[in-house]
Amino acid sequence: MKGTKHAGGRILLFLAALAVILGVAAGIVYFFVQQIRASALQPGTQVDLSSLERTVLGIYLNLRRDDIETPPPGDGASVAVSVLPGENAATIAARLERLGIIGDAELFRLLLRYWGLDQNLEAGDYSLRDNMPMSEVVLQLRHGRLLARTVTIREGLRAEEMAHYLASEGWVDQEQFIGLVRDDAFHYDFLRDRPASAPATLEGFLFPDTYEFSVSISATLLIDTMLKNFDRRVTIEMRQQALDNGLTLFEALTIASIVEREAVVAEERPVIASVYLNRLRRGIYLEADPTVQYGKGYDVASGRWWPQLTAGDLRTVDSPFNTYIHPGLPPGPICSPGLASIQAVLQPAQTDYLFFVAKGDGSHAFAETFEEHLENQARY
Repeated sequence: MKGTKHAGGRILLFLAALAVILGVAAGIVYFFVQQIRASALQPGTQVDLSSLERTVLGIYLNLRRDDIETPPPGDGASVAVSVLPGENAATIAARLERLGIIGDAELFRLLLRYWGLDQNLEAGDYSLRDNMPMSEVVLQLRHGRLLARTVTIREGLRAEEMAHYLASEGWVDQEQFIGLVRDDAFHYDFLRDRPASAPATLEGFLFPDTYEFSVSISATLLIDTMLKNFDRRVTIEMRQQALDNGLTLFEALTIASIVEREAVVAEERPVIASVYLNRLRRGIYLEADPTVQYGKGYDVASGRWWPQLTAGDLRTVDSPFNTYIHPGLPPGPICSPGLASIQAVLQPAQTDYLFFVAKGDGSHAFAETFEEHLENQARY
């Protein structure tokens, strides 16, 4: 009987000790959960999980495993969800709860915190389903493909054309895009090369290429992506090559923009570049028709940015870009040249040509003297 009492006492003592341990553990879990929840509510807060914190949070999430793995009562419908730049886990979780993707925003926030994703979700648009378990939602946000579309910006477009095209395709607001192009809000080393007298514009630096953008990309981020592409594609070696040829990058880009508008046959780009470089070095007016077109601007009658010119236009279009009436280079690029035109200026053909005239089939006839040029004009 006495042994039974001792055994019963030991059991009661064990249970009491176990209760204390569980109580302390629960208190620790509650404390850390509350701390992590509180930190998640503060935008920009970054809390590193210690081993103890991670263990405690893992225990708590394991206790909530059914809630994490049980999908909500949806029908599998696709739901587009946007993650905005700078958003924290609390905001994202609340939005997902409102959309019916998850049933417990606080639990989802803690799950993101456990996996270290509360500050590392890529901004953009994601496609989720309304019957995904919470764990799968986390995986989709971690590894899922952003909703995106491709867009091709072709060579030779002036900024206004680019703005109109992007607006017509639903990417940006046209006026906002142009406003940003003419703003001095982007800071890249290659933009510092522009002389103080140059127009405050990104004309020429919006690199033409095929891009894949998030469907909700902002005009600012879109432009910044194009500038980053320019910085990558126009290499340090190419910029040094321009300097070795006696040109700043800005001057080389300006000439390349003229070559881009003149050249139709790819093989002629270095030859056309040589003509303008030869004229520039000899102090001869460039007399480039595209610069007059650029100076003339949008032609209402034809509905074109690059209208056909009359002989009178060449001398009467009053613009600093008109290289028939102003010596030297125009104030800046007249379009966004492609890489081939830039390389043509950096590695021009070695010629003595000073003139060329269109043959009518896309190619040109080149001449060293004005007399030869007149003969080519009569012929073509």
